[in-house]
Amino acid sequence: MTDLKQQQINPTTSQTKLFTLSEFRRELGIPLILAKKLIVWGEIESVRAFDGTLRIAAPEIAVARILVGTPIKKARLFVKALGPGLITGASDDDPSGIGTYSAVGAAFGLTILWMAVWLLPVMTAIQEACARIGVVTNKGLAEVIKEHYNRKVLLGAVTLLIIANVVNIGADLGAMAAAIGMFSRVNFYLVIVLLTIGITLLEIFVQYHLYVKFLKFLCVSVLAYVVTGFIIHPDWLNIFKHSFIPTITLSNEYLFAMVAVFGTTITPYLFFWQASEEVEENKLVKHGRTTKKGLCLRMSHMRTDVYTGMILANIVFYFIVLTTAKVLFANGVTNINTAADAALALAPLAGKNAAALFAFGIIGTGLLAIPVLAGSGAYALSEVLSWNEGLEFKFLQAKGFYLIIALSIVFGGLFNFFKINPITALYYAAFLNGVIAIPLLYLIMKIGDNPAIMGVERHPGWVKFFGWFAVIAMTVAIVTMVVMNFI
Repeated sequence: MTDLKQQQINPTTSQTKLFTLSEFRRELGIPLILAKKLIVWGEIESVRAFDGTLRIAAPEIAVARILVGTPIKKARLFVKALGPGLITGASDDDPSGIGTYSAVGAAFGLTILWMAVWLLPVMTAIQEACARIGVVTNKGLAEVIKEHYNRKVLLGAVTLLIIANVVNIGADLGAMAAAIGMFSRVNFYLVIVLLTIGITLLEIFVQYHLYVKFLKFLCVSVLAYVVTGFIIHPDWLNIFKHSFIPTITLSNEYLFAMVAVFGTTITPYLFFWQASEEVEENKLVKHGRTTKKGLCLRMSHMRTDVYTGMILANIVFYFIVLTTAKVLFANGVTNINTAADAALALAPLAGKNAAALFAFGIIGTGLLAIPVLAGSGAYALSEVLSWNEGLEFKFLQAKGFYLIIALSIVFGGLFNFFKINPITALYYAAFLNGVIAIPLLYLIMKIGDNPAIMGVERHPGWVKFFGWFAVIAMTVAIVTMVVMNFI
C-alpha cells in the first residue's frame, strides 16, 4: 500500500489547480469511499494542505479518468473498495439465514415478508452503532465493555456470544454437509471433518488483506434467489402490499418465527465482528485517522460500507422469503425438513440443477460466515484476556486468538455428531441468536450514547430510535411467547 504524500502545501499559492477530495470524486462521478481508496492504494498522488485536508492536482484527474473509465471498471473498483460492512452484510445471509428464511417463507408464505423491509433500518442502525464504536475508540466491542463496565457484565456478554457462535457454526457446517450430500455419496460425517479442518486452516494461515478479497468474492453466491424471484413472475402489487403492511399472528409458531428471523438478521456475532473489523481497517488506513477530518472520512467510508452490506443482506432475505412463499408455500410444501426441500425453491431458475445451485449457495455462504462466526468470538475473548488479536497477525504472533478460532470451529463440527436435523438446527440456532441479541443490544446502545466513551460521536437520533426499538420489540415478542405458553 502506497502512503499518502506528507508534504504541506498552500492551495491558495500553488500554481497547479488542486481539488479537494469531494471535488475530485464529483469530477469523476464516483463515491467518496472509492475516491479515498484510489489514494490509499497509491493509484492517485495526493498532497496534504495546511488545513490538514487532502488535495489532488489537476493532472491526476486525467489518470483517474482512465482508471474508472467505464461503468464496469467503476463497479469493480467500488466493490474492491468496500470492506467490513459488505462482509458483515453478506455473512448475514449464511446457511442459518438461508435455512431460516426458507423455513418461514414455506410455513407462513408472504405474511412474514414485511419483516425484510421493516428490519432494514433496524439492522442498519445497529451495525452502524457497532462500526461507530470501532472507528471512534479504535477498540473491539469486548475491550470497550472491559474498560467501562464490570467484569461480570463482560464475561456474561462474551459467554453468550461464544455459545451462540458454536451452535451457529455447528448448524452451518451441518447444512453445508447436507447440501454436498444432495449430489455426492461422500459420508456426511467425513464431509463435516474435512470442512472443519479446511475452514480452520484457511482462517489461520491467510492474512486479513488477502482474506477480505476471498470473502467478498463469495458474496455473489447469494444472488441466485434474487434471479429466481423475477423468473417466477409474482404478482408485484400483492408482493408490495405484504412488504409494507405488517401481518402479525399471535401464535407461538409465528412469534417463534419472528424471533428466529430477527436472530438471523441482527445476530450477536456481527456486533463484535463489525466493531473489530473497523479496527482492522484503521490499521490499514493510518494517515489522518486521529484528526477531525480523518475521522469524518472514516465515518463516511464506514457508512457507505455498512449501508451497502445491509442492503445486500436484506435484498437476499426478501427474495428468499418471496421465492419460498411462491414456490413452496403456494404448492403445499409448508414444512422444510431437508436440504432437498429447501432447494426446490430454486427449481424455476435451475430446474434439475436446483439442488446443485442451492448447494453452491449454502457452501459459499458457509465458507463466508463460519470464519466470521469464529473470528468474532476470538476477538471478544482475546480482548477480555488482553491477548494479541487480529487476522493480520501470523499464527505465532497471536496463538491464543487463533486457538479460539480453531476450537470454536471444532466444537461446532462436533455438534453434528448428535444427529440433529441440519435444517431444524439452523432454525433453532437463529432463535437462540434472537434471544441472546437482546442483552448485547442493550449494552451497545448504552456504550454508543456514552460521552465518556464516544465523545461527540454518539449515536445519531435515528440510530438511537431504531436500536432501542429493536430491544423493546424483541423483548415484547419473547415475553408474549412465554406468557402464551402459560395461558
